[in-house]
Parts: sequence; structure tokens; C-alpha cells
Amino acid sequence: MVVRFLLLAFLVFGFGLTRRVNSHEESGEWSCVSNSKEMHIQADFKPGIITLDGCADDWEDIDGSEFSLRPALDPDENHEYKDGKMTVKALHDGNSVFFLLQVDGNYVYSKGDIKKSPSVALMFQIGDNATYHNMGGCKEQKGSCTNKTCKGHEVDLMHFVIGNAIPGRLYGGGDSSFGPLVDAYAWNPHCRYLNGMGPSGNHSSGQNNWKGAWWHSSFADNSGFVEEDSPYSKGGEKGTYYFEFARPLRTMDRLQQDVQFTIDWSSKMSVAFWYPVDGKQWVGSGHYTINCDWASLDIAFGSILTDASRSGWDMASAFALLFSVAALCIAIFVSYHVSRPNTVKFAPVENL
Repeated sequence: MVVRFLLLAFLVFGFGLTRRVNSHEESGEWSCVSNSKEMHIQADFKPGIITLDGCADDWEDIDGSEFSLRPALDPDENHEYKDGKMTVKALHDGNSVFFLLQVDGNYVYSKGDIKKSPSVALMFQIGDNATYHNMGGCKEQKGSCTNKTCKGHEVDLMHFVIGNAIPGRLYGGGDSSFGPLVDAYAWNPHCRYLNGMGPSGNHSSGQNNWKGAWWHSSFADNSGFVEEDSPYSKGGEKGTYYFEFARPLRTMDRLQQDVQFTIDWSSKMSVAFWYPVDGKQWVGSGHYTINCDWASLDIAFGSILTDASRSGWDMASAFALLFSVAALCIAIFVSYHVSRPNTVKFAPVENL
């Protein structure tokens, strides 16, 4: 019970889901120059190939989209994340949608300080009026934002903090208030709540529909863990972070707290990344994003046939057609001889 309370406190006060975030304010007028047509993520139909373990081996043949990471509140190219771009890959299996986030960065970890390790988040448009800027864009503040005053500004959030999360272990599912991976929604930066929780503070055990895991490439040459199962690699080791997530395409949500994905349709999304630059703690509003506006997520309609299986299928089809034609010819031949009259030539008795 104590552990559950501490984790819930971390989520509430660390992620800032139930309190006003005064730091989430632009220093000047908001400006965004974005070519939304180029901000595109394709989720093709690829069933049965992904295992949620944080490793990227099973994503090797999946094409991804590459994005520059710029500060969310000041998307200036001069302030881009210095270690490189983020690659975002997506696919679906007809039931769930899967994401892989890949970004270079030295392995960093500070025991007991979650803000000195990386973190990521996904955001999706739910309401038709929900904007990327200001996380939904509702004008109301903490005391006045409700599902009526902010109707149409809903966004769906998934936030994962490495903290003490063990690499390769699956997190999420179950109660949305428990663990390093949380499922939430918002109307603006000051009105963010866990699934099942609203402005009144009443909690109805909201369902966490997301599952995910993480990994760092430097773990390949290290033991992986230290005391108390903390993730471990030598501090400052160069490598790549991998974050892997999955969620059902459709959920049981009836409160406008989850985005509903539809095959052969597009959704709007964004990806955020926190990193303790120069060893300093990150702050909630000090994250990088893949664009200063929404990116398009296309859930593609697809066939279960791959190129290899399609080639095999074509050969089998040709053989089956040939066999069918031969069988038809034999059937016609047999039918003709069976149905032909079996007449006997008449001979008069006197001629016998």
C-alpha cells in the first residue's frame, strides 16, 4: 500500500497531471513554421512480428520517419537536440497499434532522481478542436476546465519515465495510476488527468490501455543490472535509446479520454522527449518534440500476404488452375462416353 501511494504521488506531482504547471508558458509570442504534409508516420499491416521487449531487432525491416527534435516552447532549429534526430516507426496487426521511438543519446542514470534519466510521451488528438499547441488548446484554467467547458479540446496522452524501470521489462496495463507508464488525457497543460480521474479528483480506476518497454544499445556489453534491479550501464556510454509501445486500436472509452484508431484512416499525433542535458534535471515543459504541429499517423489497410507468400500463392494458384482444367476435361470425356447411347445393331431372325 505504501509503495502504491508513493508511485501515485510521483505520478501526480512529477508528471503534473493534477496540478497547474506554471512553468508551461512561452516566453514570447508563439510561432511555428511547419510543413505538415512532410510530417507523416505510416502504420502498415504487419501481423505477428513484434515482441514488446524494448529491443529493435524485429523492427529492422520496417520503414520509419525521421524527425528533428526541437524545444516544444521554442521550436528554433538552433536549439535542436544535439545528439541527433528521432526515428518513429509504427505498424498494426489489425487489433493493436505498435510504436518504436529510436533516438541517440548517452546512457544516463541517477539513482533516486527520475528527472536525470530520459522520458518520452505520445499525444493524440481526440476532439476536433484539439490543437497541438497548448496540449488541446482549451482556454479554461485549472478551476474551470471541465468536459463541458473544454468539450472538443481533448487529447490522449501516454507518458513513460525510465526512472527505475528495468530495461526489457513490460510495463503498463491495468490501473492507469500505477507504474512508470501512465495513460492520461488533457484539455491544456494545466488540466491533465489520469484516465478515470477528472477535475473533481474522484478516481474511478481508469484503465491503462498502453504497454511498453525500453532499452539502450550500450547494454549489449554490460551486465544489465545493479543493486535493487536498477538499470545499469557505465555512465556516459554512447548508444541509442529504444522505446517500444502498443495499444489496442479501439478501447472501451466512453468519456473522450482515449483516441480511437481506425484502419484506413488518419489520426493526428506528436512525440515528446525529455533528456537531462549536461546532467541537469529536466522540467516538465522542457521537452523536445518532433514538430511544432501535429504529425499525421496513417493506419493503413493491408493484405495478410507478404511478397514471399504472394509469390508462393501465385504458383499454387497456377497449379490449382491447371489441375482444375485437367479434371474438367476428364469429367467431360467420361460424361460423354457414359451418356452416349449403347445401341445394338438389329439383325432379322431369318438371317441368323
